[in-house]
Amino acid sequence: MSAAGNSTRPAPPHIGTLPGGPLGTIADVAGVTVGHCTLDQDALQTGVTVIRPHRGDPFVDKVPAAVSVINGFGKSIGLVQVEELGTLETPIALTNTFGVAALAQAQIRAAIRANPQIGREWSTVNPLVFECNDGYLNDIQALAVTEQHFNDAFDNASTQVASGSVGAGRGMSCFDLKGGIGNASRVAGVAGRDYTVGALVLANFGRLPMLTLDGTPLGRVLAERAAQLAAAAAATAAKPEQGSIIMIVATDAPLDARQLKRLSLRAAAGLARTGSVYGHGSGDIALAFSTAHAVPHDADFITLPPLVADARLDPLFRACADSVEQAIVDALWSAVSVTGRDGHRRLSLHDSVPDLAQLLKLTP
Repeated sequence: MSAAGNSTRPAPPHIGTLPGGPLGTIADVAGVTVGHCTLDQDALQTGVTVIRPHRGDPFVDKVPAAVSVINGFGKSIGLVQVEELGTLETPIALTNTFGVAALAQAQIRAAIRANPQIGREWSTVNPLVFECNDGYLNDIQALAVTEQHFNDAFDNASTQVASGSVGAGRGMSCFDLKGGIGNASRVAGVAGRDYTVGALVLANFGRLPMLTLDGTPLGRVLAERAAQLAAAAAATAAKPEQGSIIMIVATDAPLDARQLKRLSLRAAAGLARTGSVYGHGSGDIALAFSTAHAVPHDADFITLPPLVADARLDPLFRACADSVEQAIVDALWSAVSVTGRDGHRRLSLHDSVPDLAQLLKLTP
């Protein structure tokens, strides 16, 4: 759901030919909810986003998951156990780089409150926190993110998911423009059944000359429009890509952790279409999970539903790539301009390109 709320603005281009879900967000996957907590005060331009895979207790009823590290310049926590065991056991939290520890502690405390046996009669809990560096707009050294912000985002979780300069996306930049949270979904037919793939991204990557929007080399077009833009493009083109993107992919298709690993890798295809080359200083991480079944914490045996055969996964791969690309477009499309630390400012895509609809041949 776009945060822009501008009825006169044309809808963004629809990526691919697969239909989207009714909400156009990751919440089109049944059971998934998202909450934001946004910090917007002078030099503090940051926040927290929490994704809940279902309304129950994720430690007691875990969901299968897998992660792909496309480029590992990142400081996320919890990926090792996801890779080993193939399950989630906390909500997924997103924030800035220096907020990771605070959110991990918040997740641990929340899990212990719900299950006092954790760390005693039961095993310890694996907090899962992803991050991007919002230090250009946000005073990241202030360590402003706290446990309460996680709790607020968790309590705000619903199927009405905002995009743009909200939550963890408040201080993020994308292609030298304002980035942030993006959402999308696609419905894919597999062997006569329809399944939904939803994506939520925390977009904080790229340089302007690289920007490609639905196949249009928009960054190059902008750089060529005026001498000052060309000069700025030349300066930024010489700089290494140092941003990051977190891509969360949810599906209701019955997949196991091995298959979800394969699905998560296809997020890189959607990312690449926007112009990213996964630069040296970029942390590009994708996590995929399925809501089709739960893994009980204390079970002796686990009964799986019939899984999609590997040879039938291609429609889901396509839905993953398209929804991730669409979510990146949504992050740019929905963001508003933000001024933060030391007067640093990131203009939104729409403020930077007033004739965007004409460039992309869209109808208002």
